[in-house]
Amino acid sequence: MSVKPKVISIAAVSGGGKTAVTNALNQTLGDSRKLLFDEYDFHESPDDLIQWVEEGADYNEWNLEPLIKDIQQLSTLKEAPAYIVIDYPFAYRNYGMRNLIDVSVYIDTPLDVAMGRRILRDFSNDNSASDIQENIRLYLDSGRRAYLEMEKTIKPDSDLVIDGTLPVERIVESIVEILTN
Repeated sequence: MSVKPKVISIAAVSGGGKTAVTNALNQTLGDSRKLLFDEYDFHESPDDLIQWVEEGADYNEWNLEPLIKDIQQLSTLKEAPAYIVIDYPFAYRNYGMRNLIDVSVYIDTPLDVAMGRRILRDFSNDNSASDIQENIRLYLDSGRRAYLEMEKTIKPDSDLVIDGTLPVERIVESIVEILTN
């Protein structure tokens, strides 16, 4: 009979490094599987994130059944992995996920750094300056509130807070050090 995998969630604001750290940690740990939040289609969940934040950001409005089901299936495999690493933005805030997570990590990336990374990631040379300006305008007008919501609720709800300006390798080393102690 296999041992239950240790489930590690990685949270950060958009552009904060969740996916990069999840990928690198998954590779470093070896006997692990990764799950990426953005690869799921969560029906019966908020469509408008800004409105959701303005209405109080109830994390239990998210129906995370597909993700929960995958974690449970991986955990019950005959040869289950030692770790499941999840790129997952809510830490312990969703009741359905709360008891599945063993360690919640928050990558504390300054908002200006996260915005710079998002622009570099989301806008190729094919995009016009007006597309980039519109994205920044939306961030300043309303999107920033979602980032601040994460800093206010997810960061203090996490087991480990790591400086998001560190290189990915150093962040992964810090997480592995915690896991092995």
